[in-house]
Amino acid sequence: MVGAGRRYRYVGPADVRASVADAPEGWPVRSPADLDTFLAAADPRDRDEPFTYVIDTGGTLRLAPRRSEHVACAGGGKVLGAGEIAFADERDGWVVAEVSNQSTGYCPNPTSWAAVADALDWAGIGRPEAFTVAVVFRRCLDCGEHNLVRDDDYICVLCGAELPEDVEPRLTAQPSTGQRSR
Repeated sequence: MVGAGRRYRYVGPADVRASVADAPEGWPVRSPADLDTFLAAADPRDRDEPFTYVIDTGGTLRLAPRRSEHVACAGGGKVLGAGEIAFADERDGWVVAEVSNQSTGYCPNPTSWAAVADALDWAGIGRPEAFTVAVVFRRCLDCGEHNLVRDDDYICVLCGAELPEDVEPRLTAQPSTGQRSR
């Protein structure tokens, strides 16, 4: 399967990327059997919370424990989607109970759901019709900080500037010349 859709590059801190450079990539899930194998090998404590996931550029779902960095799960590469995902064991097998696009390392748009849905369908994993929690990210045009927008409050948490409200998060925009980016 070849992934289609917007590719997100890692936009998080360089020191985080460097600290996980030797970490293994996330477990590829291409079938219900792959998910069974991953969950059987997972620490039982990890099964009680959502897992870190990415959709690699080939369209494959990759999983890692929640405390893993998305950039490690992705092997440092670009992704079609990223966030957190939890599974429930139902009569016919595992299904997605919760899924979000919450990844401050990649800041994927809620529209990345299409890639997530495609990867889950391709793997034969039951899923909801949309993200159970969809988050919005914006990059401050004044200081360059990446922000997770909460309660429709489009204000930068670092400098207090107004964030762009348009659909495109402008994550690649450069901050104003008078400010430094973190």
